Formats: sequence, structure tokens, C-alpha cells
Amino acid sequence: MSTTKGATTKKQAAGKKRRSTVRHTRAIQYDRVKRVTVAPPAPQVEQILTQLIHPATYAQMAAYRAAGLREAILTLPVMVAFVISLIWRQMGSVKEAVRVMAEEGMLWMAPTVVTQQAVSTRLRVLPPHLFKRVLDDVLPVTHKRWEERQRPLPPAIAWAKERFGSILALDGSTLDALMRKVGLLREGEGPVLAGRMATTLDVASQLPQEVWYEEDSQAHDQCFWERAIATLKKGTLLIFDLGFLNHATFDRLTEMGVSFITRAKANAVWAVEEVLEYNGHLRDQVVHLGSRQNGCAHRMRLVQVLHEGKWYQYLTNVLEPKVLPAEYVVALYWQRWRIEDAFKVVKNLLGLGYFYGGSLNTIQTQVWATWLLYAVLIDLTDAVAERLELPFASISVEMVYRGLYHFTQAHHRGQAEDPVEYLAAKAKLLGIVKRKRGPSPSELLHLTIAQVA
Repeated sequence: MSTTKGATTKKQAAGKKRRSTVRHTRAIQYDRVKRVTVAPPAPQVEQILTQLIHPATYAQMAAYRAAGLREAILTLPVMVAFVISLIWRQMGSVKEAVRVMAEEGMLWMAPTVVTQQAVSTRLRVLPPHLFKRVLDDVLPVTHKRWEERQRPLPPAIAWAKERFGSILALDGSTLDALMRKVGLLREGEGPVLAGRMATTLDVASQLPQEVWYEEDSQAHDQCFWERAIATLKKGTLLIFDLGFLNHATFDRLTEMGVSFITRAKANAVWAVEEVLEYNGHLRDQVVHLGSRQNGCAHRMRLVQVLHEGKWYQYLTNVLEPKVLPAEYVVALYWQRWRIEDAFKVVKNLLGLGYFYGGSLNTIQTQVWATWLLYAVLIDLTDAVAERLELPFASISVEMVYRGLYHFTQAHHRGQAEDPVEYLAAKAKLLGIVKRKRGPSPSELLHLTIAQVA
């Protein structure tokens, strides 16, 4: 009886996986059909893209030549303009983009006639690290522009910025499936995942500090730890989820002077060494995390909060409540969701769930280019927030992006010249300011623990 039941369960699981794959494949095929070329953006929008990206592109020409690449038509500046336009305007294919390039030109590139085969070949052989270097040059510029602006910050972020050098969230995300239409992919059946990416995101600015790519889509989040640790500075507050739990890494972060907040697993093992606060709704304790043989060398702090009948458990290496009160442990951990928002913008809004090729080079190039456009879009959204004198969190990144279409139409009618001014003036009409809602679960938790404390 148990054997039959086990076989049935496996069969149901296989069927569920097969149906999921079919749905995903159909979604990709539908996406390929429904994508249409977006009209050229207004010159002011192209100027924003050019101002941030063009100087960083030309700064990489020495690396381009060092890679032994020919000074042909499809140089690095031309390819950056091509890929950026391809993604920003959400063109349906490389073939369609080649037509646009011949008729209109793209950004700083004049109209140029080339074949689809030439562009596709160039995408397959162009070293993607050149796009990564452009991204690395642009990010400090956008961070500096954010620091120079004046707009309200969420209370928890404003509080933490006065006490920590930076507040970063770390997380990874699996990229969507590729269709088996090119190269070695033709030999298999069905879609194959396009790899995995991870980033450290500044939760105040919502700009990435670093972005990494891993070809193995089955790789665990832990594989990004070494790359992340190499970029962290003393005084940083790092926020991450269960996928990054690692006792040895916790000790390394503590020894580096990097503070962190994460969740505790439901089955976590600890021994209480000191009670800081203990009542019916809040338990704040210093603990030895893990078993004596396989635990953390440094003491950890465990904050447990009862909310609506459920206990929420958080870990931090900041042991002193005066430095990091329990209510801020909760409030800051929930800022980790900003990195989920970033992945949503990158994959859904900017189209990193739709790949223009199946080669590793093309995938990585698209990853770096999409994050580059994400940084530009966040910079523009923050400028709108400053103009409206509202927190960034009150502004919809998606509606700012979609609002650029209406700005372009208004510009062609002679009714608008400045995209930031236009989007701020039309914020209500275009849905740019998010509707006010009641407290989120994280805010309710914060209020509950603040009252208890």
C-alpha cells in the first residue's frame, strides 16, 4: 500500500513539474509574440541615458582593445547603445532592433546598416565583462547623485544611517528559462534555466553596490558568500535571509566588524547565555548559536517577537540593545524586501525574464545591461521623489518608467521639456505616487515590539 502511494506521489510531482514547464514555455512564447517595438523616447530621455552611460562606455575602450577586438563597425560604444536600446524599448527581437538601428540610430549612435547575423555573432563573442565594467563605473555616479539629493527617508533607515556606514541587503535570484534554439541548447528538450544572479543592494538608495552572475542555475546562495565578503567594509549593516545562514560566515563577519541581521531557522539550536528582556511578547537574549561542536565561536543575539499568535525569530551579532534596539532589529530586517523589489523591476519590468540569445556571453551581457538600466531608472525615480518632497518608497518605479511614454507624447505636442518636472506634475494622473494603505505586517511588528520595549 505504501509503495503504491509513494509511486502516485512521485507521478503527481512529475506531472506538476511538467505542467509548470509547459506553462512557463507558453508564457515565453506568448511574450515573444506580444512584444512590439516601442516608439523612440524623447531626446530628453535619451539624454539621461547618454549622460550616465556614454562616458563610462568610452572609459572601457582601452580594455576593449586589450581584449584584441577589432575596430570594426560594431565597436563597444555601438554595442552598448544597441543593447541598452534593445532592453529599454523592449524590442521583440535582435532582428527588429537591427531594423531600428538602420532607420533611426540608437542613443549616441547614428543610423547604421548591419546584418542581424553580424550583431548576433558580436553578442556571442563580445566579452561581457566590458558591460560589467561600464556598470561598475556608473554605479558610483548614481550613488553620489543619491547622496546629493534631499528627500525624506523611512524612519528606520534614517535611524540606521546615523549609526552604520551603509545598510545593505544580500540575496540571490534564479533567472528564467531559455528556449533551446541556439548552439548546444538545441540538443536537449524543453527550456533550460539561464543561471543565477545575486546582489548587495543599498536599502536606502535601492541602488546595487555589487552584482554577480553564476552560470549554474542550481547553485546555492552560499556560493556568493566569498564574492560578497570581499566587498564588505567595516561598519556595514548587512541584512540577509535564510538561504545565507552559515555559522562560520557569521564568525567571519563579526571579526570583520560587519554587523548583520537575519532570521533564525525554526529548528535552530542555541543555548541561552544572557537574558536582556523576557516577557509574554518579547524575548531578547544573548545565545551560543549551534551545537558545542558545530556552533558559532562568537555569541549571537536572538530576538523573538510574538505577533498575532506567531513567534518571529531574528539573529544579529550586535549584542548591545542600546546600539541596536529590538524594535529596530525587526524594522530593519523587513527592509530586506527592497532587494525583492529590485529583482522584480529587473526581471519583470525591464525584461530580464526574456533573453535575446542562448549563449553564455549574451546572457551575461543582458544581465549587466539590465542592471545598468535599473540604476538609471532608480536615479530618475529618486529625482521625482525629490521634486515631490516624498520618500522614495512612496514613488512607483514601474509607473515612472511607464510615465516616460506619456512624457514623450507630451514633448512631441510641445507641452513638456523636462521629464522629472512632467512626471512630478502628473504624478496623481499617472499613478506615480503609491496609494496610501494601512500598516504592513512589518510595520505592525515594529509597533508591537516598540510598545512592549
